[in-house]
Amino acid sequence: MIAKQYEKVNETLYSETLANGLQVFVLPKTGFTKTFVTFTTKFGSLDNHYRISEGEDILVPDGIAHFLEHKMFAEPDGDVFTKFAANGASANAFTSFDRTAYLFSCTDHLYENLDILLDFVQNPYFTQANVDKERGIIDQEIAMYQDNPDWRLYFELLAALFVQSPMNIDIIGTSATIAQITPQSLYDCYHAFYHSSNMCLFAIGAIEPQAFFDRIKLNQARKTFPPKPDLIRIIPEEPEHVAKPWRQIELPVSEPKCLIGFKELHNERLEGIELLKRECALQIMFQLLFAPSSTIYQTLYSEQLIHSNFSSSITVKNDLTYSMMGGDTPDPDKLVARIFELVEQYFDSTADRLGFERMKRKAIGAFVRMFNSPSAIASQFTAYHFQNSDFFELLAAYETVNFDESLEIVRNHLNHKRHAVCVVRDGVNKNGMG
Repeated sequence: MIAKQYEKVNETLYSETLANGLQVFVLPKTGFTKTFVTFTTKFGSLDNHYRISEGEDILVPDGIAHFLEHKMFAEPDGDVFTKFAANGASANAFTSFDRTAYLFSCTDHLYENLDILLDFVQNPYFTQANVDKERGIIDQEIAMYQDNPDWRLYFELLAALFVQSPMNIDIIGTSATIAQITPQSLYDCYHAFYHSSNMCLFAIGAIEPQAFFDRIKLNQARKTFPPKPDLIRIIPEEPEHVAKPWRQIELPVSEPKCLIGFKELHNERLEGIELLKRECALQIMFQLLFAPSSTIYQTLYSEQLIHSNFSSSITVKNDLTYSMMGGDTPDPDKLVARIFELVEQYFDSTADRLGFERMKRKAIGAFVRMFNSPSAIASQFTAYHFQNSDFFELLAAYETVNFDESLEIVRNHLNHKRHAVCVVRDGVNKNGMG
């Protein structure tokens, strides 16, 4: 067991890699009554093309990672949720672009719930009957999301931004793609991506680290694990240009919705402190540009081009960065043009160094306050870990970024040649740019 101290945030993280390759992390938090545990595999919707060793390439149906997440809770003797509930635990799971996580929180019976988590994730049970039943449930979920304007807006914009990357595919798939999923295809993906060496377990709360590690080792010693597969992820090469500069869909909305997106491919793979510094720089600059207190936001609001639901987001990954901004608007065309004008005006204006330092202090304060929320830490840790970065080093990253570097980073990111726009209209006005 290795103990790593983070003096800046006054935390100590304990970790160990087990004999089967599973990485385990424990963050003790005295004074907290609730414990959070996440068991995560590095398998998401992006992992739709792979091969094992020198075998044939395998292209899986879109939505299979999400489908597999749903089916993992099935057992021959019933549903896993019932077992957690009997021990006073609340359980859940989610699938993202790059990972699938299973989690629970509890105030008591920690080790009983830990065994349940480890046992059901490491013992899949797929039959034709339970797969067909789940297909119907997920099909209804797909139909529900297809009628959700905000969900559609987000994923349609990703489809407009990305040409080859599976980022352009909805995480849950389509009715046609999930129809291709079989028990065997689920088992194939499970054995490829759910090996212990491709997973990590993170626990935070009132935990005694050594006792926790001992319990996990006892659980794992009862099981036999196959050799680590020689997994090769096949990643398509994404071009610099976007797939479609303007994309429009029609759904019943009282007012149009508009999202502008930018993508940027990294010349070199970012990880560690370099990834964190880039994320911190862009997060601060996006607050300067688009937060409700910003000149751009206030101008757009006074011109009645946006409402209070206007927001922005930035996502930094190892190989690319993408961002979005937008919300409800009476005039999507004018909003897009005006945002470009105001951003250029900002870049040409006097450097806002004082504003940068103010936003930097605000971001550092928000990060420090996060350590009062074990659930927030639990949800963030693995995302950074799977990108070979350390969540607990974010404070150091925030402290080292400066205005000049950050301005150059955001100026390069907000490149007109790498942007796309998606609009949801009610079908009355069918005119649009592009």
